[in-house]
Amino acid sequence: MPVKQPAPGDLEPIETASRDEIAALQLQRLQWSLRHAYENVPHYRRAFDAQGVHPADCRSLAELAKFPFTTKHDLRDNYPFGMFAVPRAQVVRVHASSGTTGKPTVVGYTKQDIENWADLVARSIRASGGRPGDILHVAYGYGLFTGGLGAHYGGERLGCTVIPMSGGNTEKQVQLITDFRPDIIMVTPSYMQVIVEEMVRQGLDPRASSLKVGIFGAEPWTEAMRHDIEVRAGLDAVDIYGLSEVMGPGVANECIEAKDGPVIWEDHFYPEIIDPETGAVLPDGEEGELVFTTLTKEALPVIRYRTRDLTRLLPPTARSMRRMGKIVGRSDDMLIIRGVNVFPTQIEELVLQHGALSGQYQMVVTRSGALDELQVLVELQPEQAAAPRDAIAHDLQHRIKTLIGVSTTVSVGAPDSIERTLVGKARRVIDKRPK
Repeated sequence: MPVKQPAPGDLEPIETASRDEIAALQLQRLQWSLRHAYENVPHYRRAFDAQGVHPADCRSLAELAKFPFTTKHDLRDNYPFGMFAVPRAQVVRVHASSGTTGKPTVVGYTKQDIENWADLVARSIRASGGRPGDILHVAYGYGLFTGGLGAHYGGERLGCTVIPMSGGNTEKQVQLITDFRPDIIMVTPSYMQVIVEEMVRQGLDPRASSLKVGIFGAEPWTEAMRHDIEVRAGLDAVDIYGLSEVMGPGVANECIEAKDGPVIWEDHFYPEIIDPETGAVLPDGEEGELVFTTLTKEALPVIRYRTRDLTRLLPPTARSMRRMGKIVGRSDDMLIIRGVNVFPTQIEELVLQHGALSGQYQMVVTRSGALDELQVLVELQPEQAAAPRDAIAHDLQHRIKTLIGVSTTVSVGAPDSIERTLVGKARRVIDKRPK
């Protein structure tokens, strides 16, 4: 569909500033953030001292590389409020991770942090094509997860009419989309697939809905999934990026006129790409692990936070700030199957390329003796229920072996046989190997 180019007045001055202007602002804010963390967070004082660095040693952006990394383990070791840089009484909101793999990571926000967050999500929605007066359907989960409230406050800040649906209750999601006729939906891409399936089940044409833009994030997704959603739902699918430890949604966002990778809002977050093994900083364009340093966070400044997301930094296009490539996977999500590195997104690409398959899939990892084995579970499209399953399984198995280099067992199930996500991120990997 044709996309209207933003008028100059639609953009904040920083979005069209020169690279020199952006770098000068970043250095000023970076020096403040390093001092703020060092002077107010015992963990950072200890970590900086142990590395023999002081905030005054950062006289250029490149010198940030002298400073130690922050990891999720650091946040957990200082649970719950040990990483806060302001008195607890100045923290107006707390979010936290699910804590399914240990203690949750706790994130705090001052009043100004909340204001900045709302501004950045509003900027992200505007970059996605949203405008004041649009109706915004928020199907991210509300609560300790940052997605729902982050999207909500940003939508209100932009001037949208916000529908705080939250996740789950898919039939109700479809009813409200049909009745309230929202222009924009914010949701995980895997749950958008479920909503589209429910529309079809109810006899509705997803392409005839009022939705014009989908702002999808909270999990890695591929260009193949973008194409699948855009064709089936008849909307523009735009990528939003964020993580709770750094802020929440709105750290970066694609521009609808380009859709060429999320633009990092570099006036608030300084990105680096590092070699995940050595920690060495890599030049723009090379693939590695994404690291963020917050430049304006008051309650929880994070210095060189290792996201575990694997991507690369790309030059500016639609805005003056650098972009990030599609997340190819997470360093902690990577499976090593008989010496071959496998990411779920690689399997997703191949599943979505097969016209008879729905795009839903799961990877089941088991161990037989000393060898790991990978089973890929997929399902047929409803209109392909009578398709030859054995032939489809053989074809997908061959493509995975040829293009990824790993041997698998592929099982093709009936339509709707794969577990659906009803609230948040899809469960793509089931690891049954002994711990």
